[in-house]
Amino acid sequence: MTRFALTLEFDGGPFMGLQRQAHGPSVQQAVEDAAHAVTGETVIMHAAGRTDAGVHALAMRAHVDIAKDLTRFRLQEALNARLRPAPVAVIGCEVVPDDWHARFSCLGRSYRYRIVNRRAPLTLDRGKAWLVGGPLDEAAMHRAAQALIGLHDFTTFRSAHCQSASPLKTLDRLDVKRVGEEVIVETEARSYLHHQVRSMVGCLALVGLGRWPESRMAEVLAARDRKALGLNAPADGLYFTGAKYPTDASDMNAKLPTGQVL
Repeated sequence: MTRFALTLEFDGGPFMGLQRQAHGPSVQQAVEDAAHAVTGETVIMHAAGRTDAGVHALAMRAHVDIAKDLTRFRLQEALNARLRPAPVAVIGCEVVPDDWHARFSCLGRSYRYRIVNRRAPLTLDRGKAWLVGGPLDEAAMHRAAQALIGLHDFTTFRSAHCQSASPLKTLDRLDVKRVGEEVIVETEARSYLHHQVRSMVGCLALVGLGRWPESRMAEVLAARDRKALGLNAPADGLYFTGAKYPTDASDMNAKLPTGQVL
């Protein structure tokens, strides 16, 4: 068996989420079905994170184990051919050691949230961003966001359906900036609670609109109560942007069996 690390880009709109679902299509099912068509094997895909229905990915990391003798280039090309016309693409493929795991080896995950701040409706970005018509003060949003940095009990920002064993998470980064008519929220952490990013963005939008003072973010965090949440931002604007691992691809070469290269 060869373990291949995949980097996936996908539009989450048509899917019930990344993880295989009994009640609708998923990114995992699309990739596993494509791998089966290519290899004839029952392939299980493991991913760095889970995304909800409608959430997108620019660089989701995943892995599959395959017995068929394939180079990484041929596997990537074959998977992409079989994935069409689903909005999923394998944009990277590497051979990795058997003990490398897309989820359990991951040391950090990053997300981006896109808000289009204008009155006019979305056309090209429909389903790809959150439209907020009122003027947003991105500087106030950024200042308010810093109250969430560090180790905290994020119960207020946690979905009732969250399966995490603890509400304690360490948020490494939460930045807000404006690029033209877009307000972009960037965040990094080792892991997140279910709906945590969308809940944080929704509350920051209330600050940006002037409905909440900046100090309110610290107050709702301290409340540790979902009832204190002001707003949960829609899934449309959320993108998984990257995953960090203890070694990069060049370091992995030394750990591969003789004759096997990336």
